[in-house]
Amino acid sequence: MTERRTISSGGHWEPIYGYSRAVVVGDACYVAGTSDAGPDGKACHPGDPAGQARGILEVIERALSSAGFSLRDVVRTRMYITDAAHADAVGTVHGEFFRDVRPASAMIVMVGLVDPSLLVEIEVDAVRS
Repeated sequence: MTERRTISSGGHWEPIYGYSRAVVVGDACYVAGTSDAGPDGKACHPGDPAGQARGILEVIERALSSAGFSLRDVVRTRMYITDAAHADAVGTVHGEFFRDVRPASAMIVMVGLVDPSLLVEIEVDAVRS
């Protein structure tokens, strides 16, 4: 049986909603949808989609590292944005982190996230190479 390990980042909603920042199964790591929310559940970079994306990807990078993975192991990203006008700002930051990795990716425009101050949420899947 393959071992299953969970990683927590201490995020605001993890214990309330019953999920983990990341789950490792075998050589794969699945990082949950990650926002820029601080301890109060509000955005750390309100009104700044690029700042939120950068903060999110830093949290994701720490979660991957805690699980024994790196950004180079990422094979898929999903970016959720609340306004199509944020696509270039978020995509550009994504490119800063993944320019050489080039994972399969999607960017989806949504009506909104759990708190109106949150403009971006990103999730990733990684496979140890």
